[in-house]
Amino acid sequence: MRSFASDNNSGVHPLVMEALNRANSDHAVGYGDDPWTEEAVRKIREAFTPDCEPLFVFNGTGSNAVALQLCTRPYNSIICAETAHIYVDECGAPARMTGCQIRPIATPDGKLTPDLVRPYLCHFGEQHHSQPGAIYISQCSELGTVYKPDELRALTDLAHRHGMYVHMDGARLANACAALNLGFRELTVDCGIDILSFGGTKNGLMLGESVVVFNPALKKEAYFVRKQSAQLASKLRYLSCQFTAYLTDSLWLKNATHANRMAKILYDGLKELPGVHFTQKVESNQLFLTMPRPVIDELLKDYFFYFWDEAIHEIRFVTSFDTTEEDIEQLLQSVKRLL
Repeated sequence: MRSFASDNNSGVHPLVMEALNRANSDHAVGYGDDPWTEEAVRKIREAFTPDCEPLFVFNGTGSNAVALQLCTRPYNSIICAETAHIYVDECGAPARMTGCQIRPIATPDGKLTPDLVRPYLCHFGEQHHSQPGAIYISQCSELGTVYKPDELRALTDLAHRHGMYVHMDGARLANACAALNLGFRELTVDCGIDILSFGGTKNGLMLGESVVVFNPALKKEAYFVRKQSAQLASKLRYLSCQFTAYLTDSLWLKNATHANRMAKILYDGLKELPGVHFTQKVESNQLFLTMPRPVIDELLKDYFFYFWDEAIHEIRFVTSFDTTEEDIEQLLQSVKRLL
């Protein structure tokens, strides 16, 4: 059964598997003191900025928890969209590990704006209230929408004026870059992002992420927080070597561009069908739409995908780097047959 449920369900790109096999040779010093990790760090610095500090971790929740611990103290609050992964899908891990209050904000499209955030920037210096410490954003957002550079700069400028940090969850950063035809640096460092969770498992990697620290003020404690958060792998080369393959010859961009293109083909095939209504703009590799419940129930017999809001028959389709045009055509034919 071909999955349209999540890009996490996709396979591992062959070039990443080759990198893992190459790293699996002889012995190497553990905990990151190996040539594979050294090369991966060099690649990340080349992609973002020479003075960033990349730390490899096991997964996205761990990456977010480490990054947010660096940004905050337990008396702080973390501002995010109500759809944010740290608020909805991480079992309270960031709240528990930071000790912070999570302040969710309702948004129409999954993206924060200065106007939405500003009312939450209050009670500074009042000992009875959590102190706003960080803004968390996802790029792409959980609704598949994409922050443009000016939108990011507006948020980081606002945060920095109030002595706050901005953490970007970049689980799908590659898809955002592909959508906007921009590089990693242009959507992070150049926009004032302080710290990044840099993902790849949704785009061809097997496992692992990198916390990429841009703000010098956050670097001092980074390695200690990673270790205390149980995110330091002993055989770190198997996490880091994947990023070298990912960042070589623009593999990340090829994969993300393909996933986005598959989503566009699917959108073009569905948008004019009777009974189909898109609830969000399709800007990356995620599609949010409603269709009649009987059609959904029949589709679920042959395809794996998720309800997003069952009350309104809203579902989510996600395309991946290994989704094929044949996969899309089969799904479209099934929908047309059932409508």
